[in-house]
Amino acid sequence: MKTLLTMQSLPLLLLLLQPLPLQVLMQRFFGVPDQLAEELEDYADELYSTGPTKPPTKEIFQKHVIIPPVFPLYFEYDCSFEMRFRNVHDRFYCRKEHFFLPVTYEELQKTCNSKFVACRNGVKRCHKTEKIIEGLHCKLTSGIRMSGCYYETFLKKGYVLITCRWQDDIGEIIPEQVNDILEISGKQ
Repeated sequence: MKTLLTMQSLPLLLLLLQPLPLQVLMQRFFGVPDQLAEELEDYADELYSTGPTKPPTKEIFQKHVIIPPVFPLYFEYDCSFEMRFRNVHDRFYCRKEHFFLPVTYEELQKTCNSKFVACRNGVKRCHKTEKIIEGLHCKLTSGIRMSGCYYETFLKKGYVLITCRWQDDIGEIIPEQVNDILEISGKQ
């Protein structure tokens, strides 16, 4: 026998039976600050979602690509270590290749205002740096998932090709990804 009370109570009961969001659990039981709890929840949502990943941000690009320009590049830079240390992956899957550049972020951001050139895949959506830059090219040698990814480190010197995108929340065009380093031949 259905009554008005049971028909209205069922949806309310189902809402109450839902698990607490991660953010609430982190705050109540572990004393994690609001902002950190929100960042952890966003990270978990992106990691386990099936949709497209969030677009890169200025902070992520700086963390994943820029290395301090004060140190000269030598083979002491180990791509396998840097990739793990900087948490560079695609939902815990190894990236096939990655680049690290010892330049300032502002220098790369200026490149986003240059004219389009062809990327490595032939699509005309890249921007080329004005200066020759020495960078690290990391190529995956073995592994599928983090932290079992192992990379070979190559030192490359040439013009850097980057893709850029607009970031709404800061109202700027930002570097999105390093496409390639066009190695120079001969001496310049």
